[in-house]
Amino acid sequence: MQRKVNFVLRRMVISWAVVLIALIFAGKLFYIQVIDEKYLLQSDNNTIRNVTLHPPRGMIFDRNKKLLVSNEIAYDVLVIPRMVKPMDTAQLCQLLNMDVADFQTKLTAARQYSRYKSSVIASQLSKEKAGYVQERLYQFPGFFLEPRITRLYDERIAAHAIGYIGEVDGQDIEKDDYYKPGDYIGKSGVEAYYEHALRGVKGKSVRLVDVHNREKGIYKNGEYDVDPVLGDNIYMTLDADLQKFAELLMNGKRGSITAIEPATGEVLVMVSMPAYDPNLLIGYDRSKNYYALLVDPSKPLFNRAVTAKYPPGSTFKMANGLAAMEENVITPFSCYSCSGPGSQPIKCTHSHKSPLNLYEALETSCNPYFWGVFRTFLEKAPYPTIADRYLRWRELMLNMNFGRKFDASDIMYQSSGNIPTDNYFNKYFGKGRWNAMTIRSLSIGQGEVELTPLQMANYAATLANRGFYYEPHLVKKIEPDSLLQFPKHYTGIDTAYYAVAVEGMWMVFNGSYGTARRYRIAELNMCGKTGTAQNPHGKDHSIFIAFAPKDDPKIAISVIVENGGFGATWAAPIGTLLVEHYLLEGETHFPWYKDKMLNEYP
Repeated sequence: MQRKVNFVLRRMVISWAVVLIALIFAGKLFYIQVIDEKYLLQSDNNTIRNVTLHPPRGMIFDRNKKLLVSNEIAYDVLVIPRMVKPMDTAQLCQLLNMDVADFQTKLTAARQYSRYKSSVIASQLSKEKAGYVQERLYQFPGFFLEPRITRLYDERIAAHAIGYIGEVDGQDIEKDDYYKPGDYIGKSGVEAYYEHALRGVKGKSVRLVDVHNREKGIYKNGEYDVDPVLGDNIYMTLDADLQKFAELLMNGKRGSITAIEPATGEVLVMVSMPAYDPNLLIGYDRSKNYYALLVDPSKPLFNRAVTAKYPPGSTFKMANGLAAMEENVITPFSCYSCSGPGSQPIKCTHSHKSPLNLYEALETSCNPYFWGVFRTFLEKAPYPTIADRYLRWRELMLNMNFGRKFDASDIMYQSSGNIPTDNYFNKYFGKGRWNAMTIRSLSIGQGEVELTPLQMANYAATLANRGFYYEPHLVKKIEPDSLLQFPKHYTGIDTAYYAVAVEGMWMVFNGSYGTARRYRIAELNMCGKTGTAQNPHGKDHSIFIAFAPKDDPKIAISVIVENGGFGATWAAPIGTLLVEHYLLEGETHFPWYKDKMLNEYP
């Protein structure tokens, strides 16, 4: 009897469980089919299309709120592989101006990516071209147009600093699932460094599509649409007017101009020549234009301002003087003799008084003087061995940010330059077999010493500040945030010694034998140093660094004109014209030099 009762109870429990499960499934089906419309949306995928709404990238302005980069509408042709039917491939390629082989490669890649998701086949069609294509695209099921916001470089300047955008690759997609094939991403410059701020957030629009793949309107009045979020606007540190003038001065030449505001580290000018029109890297012909720039022997894509390395030549002499004074191996009035062009082992390029002190040596750019200073450092600095004394000298150079990158900067693709280690000389000469004589070229900024134009401009800013600098940077502000902050660095060399170096640089313009005295402008009260860097591949490079005014400086600058010869021939007049243009609001005291720099070439 008890066994029969248990059997009945089990049957009742099982029956109720079956009923409960049936009710749960019925309720779920009711919810799916009647209440939750997203499943209805999925079942209608054969009649609707999810269109990605690409947000406008943030606009880019200069320091004075002048628009540098804006946006314009372009169109991409996309494909959903599972919807593609047999077609006249040659006719479609003719419509899109595509090579058949290239089309087939992209279609195969789209199928490998996903048969159900869209991929880009042709990108950045103009409005006119898109309208023509749209009228005929119904003949090719699976292919459709999608609007895209692309870049417009309004001022056509500062291509290397601003950078450009390009199509994402596999690594970009793997690193960040925000991107899908056919998306665009910042590839260089500010466009790349501030990508996450500039790109915004994508939206979505659900569209009705007929059997011919033609859009018929918005699905359910936009109920499932998501608005895109615009990218943040960016304000660069560049002065567009000054940048434009600097590019004119360097037109037809090879080299670089970099200018910094000493009080902030803000980069006012970054010129690399030869350059290119950044608008070449947008639009339907972008790939063709990029390849042409890439193979151009003048290397217009190469950013000389931050990547190229040059011997600093005589502009390095202040650094050697500062190091020697910091270690108390010389005073500002220590004298060394010079025999002019007959000097040994390093000759002088000028004839002047002898002996002379540090101020006079900077004024006349005396090579034998600084060879004497360097030798004294390596022989008498208070450290046990020459290797120890050299390592201390190297440490002082590194403290000026020679031989290393600006790690906290937003400036991309920097070279570190080179201040050689003692191990380099141990390998080259043998340990214990090198001395001041064997590495004497370092005394005048030659040999293994290499600096980037950015490092030279920062060096000028450090001299202007009498011993400190702010990390050089290209962006002031990202809306709506406040001004960006970059670190301040001290070199560890006494401010009083910097005052000595600055006085010598002032005499370069104002002394009776100053190497830049012909470019003196009283209103500027400018301090500078000319340099001539030996070049094993041809004519010497013309180099110049400067800042102005002497007190409360507003601009520090480096100029390099490749194969320009003496620093006073090309780099110094170009630098002076630029500083004059900035501080005197376009006024010029040397119209003949301006005409020469604008219209003649080394």
